[in-house]
Amino acid sequence: MRVVAKASGLRRPATKVRLILDEVRGKPALLALEMLRYMPSPAAREVAKVVRSAVANAENNYRMLPGRLKIVEIAADEGPMFKRFRPRSRGRMSPILRRSCHVTVTVDEEA
Repeated sequence: MRVVAKASGLRRPATKVRLILDEVRGKPALLALEMLRYMPSPAAREVAKVVRSAVANAENNYRMLPGRLKIVEIAADEGPMFKRFRPRSRGRMSPILRRSCHVTVTVDEEA
């Protein structure tokens, strides 16, 4: 049985978060948490929260053992953008797009 955890509106661009997700995709959940713990990126801490939440959901709601859980799917989708503008020469402006993302983690027991 697949168990899902989601985090919406993380204040990191999805492109930067996907670099971290590629490292832990398909790994056992506890190994992925150890890898995320030592990654220098600030986004790794937020991804670790979502993985921990998925493990806790599986453990508490479905009585699965945390040691047997594996990350089956993990994705970062684009979230809403904060749009700001910076003045430029000759009365023009250039946009500043502050991006966010939604992270979804799916875990399942290893067979």
